[in-house]
Amino acid sequence: MPSVTVAPQSPLGHPASRRPALRTLRLGFMQLTDGAPLLVAEELGLFDAVGLRVSLSIEGAWAAVRDKLAYGALDAAHLLSPLPIALAAGLDGVKAQVTIGAGLGANGNTLTLSRALAEEIGRFPRPLPAAAFATAARRRAAAGRPVTLGVVYAYSSHNYLLRWWLASAGLDPDRDLRLVVVPPAQCAGRLADGAIDGFCAGEPWGSHAAELGVGTIALSTGDLWPNHPEKLLAFAAGYALRDPESAIACTAAVIAAARWLDEPENKAEAVHILQRRAFPGLSAAAIGAAFDGTAEGLPQAAPLRFRTATLPRREQAAWWLRQMRRWGHVPAGLAEATALAPWRQDIWRAAAARLREVEPPAPSPPPADLPETQA
Repeated sequence: MPSVTVAPQSPLGHPASRRPALRTLRLGFMQLTDGAPLLVAEELGLFDAVGLRVSLSIEGAWAAVRDKLAYGALDAAHLLSPLPIALAAGLDGVKAQVTIGAGLGANGNTLTLSRALAEEIGRFPRPLPAAAFATAARRRAAAGRPVTLGVVYAYSSHNYLLRWWLASAGLDPDRDLRLVVVPPAQCAGRLADGAIDGFCAGEPWGSHAAELGVGTIALSTGDLWPNHPEKLLAFAAGYALRDPESAIACTAAVIAAARWLDEPENKAEAVHILQRRAFPGLSAAAIGAAFDGTAEGLPQAAPLRFRTATLPRREQAAWWLRQMRRWGHVPAGLAEATALAPWRQDIWRAAAARLREVEPPAPSPPPADLPETQA
């Protein structure tokens, strides 16, 4: 079966040869700004350019994405970066070995607090110091009304970076406050109705809550780990072995979309695509904040980026694994080789070669692991 080669002058180039698409690749995504490479790849015809038929489906919760990927209802998905570890470990009774083709984004999440909690904390700089939050959280807990924060999923960057931040101020997230799972698209509504006091979720939901007047953005996860890996393009178990050409072609289309997204002149079109395809009820300003690199109009030190995040790096994933061990979320006997097996670079490198894409620069190191006594 011939491979597709591409010329570098266009986002994906012009296929020199095109194989017929054997069947439709079923690709799931969540309503998040960092799902943009998938939507853009379809909208700009980048999947078509490599001979792929792709069916994109909006999923309502990360648990649904996990289950559909594990049990074969999806061939590939927009996935939380710690979730392949959870699947490899068989957490919550769902076990599968996915294969990562590329990263979809770096940074891009915000911690958004209710106006009431922000007022209790008092005037604060951004990013919000953990110690200032801890003072308010302890006061709330002593009064019998502990702070409740939403995270999008238990096995998410949001949960583990938030836990690290809380522990850095001496808080125990499992004792001193409540962490509850709230799907991203429901976060602003749950904040508005008082069910939660804040949430950590991907954009545009923090900007949407701020625009509605129900939330204040306190920090971004890029403030805690600059340029941390966020979402992944993950293929279902066995898919890359059964059809390696489709996996490489899909990855190439996504890398090309990431290139396009990081070009400033494409911002307006990207926002338009996302508004029409994923966020019809949201304003262009709320969607565009992540592309502008701002939170409530203020510049973010480490904003959402796409192209530099495409190479999946096992050494970054190892930090998620250490946090999962620290909080008792994986079995003690889980071997690192098993947990990190999904992170392989051969698919990315084969796709990148077709695009003449160079390897992205080495990212920033993760936060230092905190001693147990600080938790």
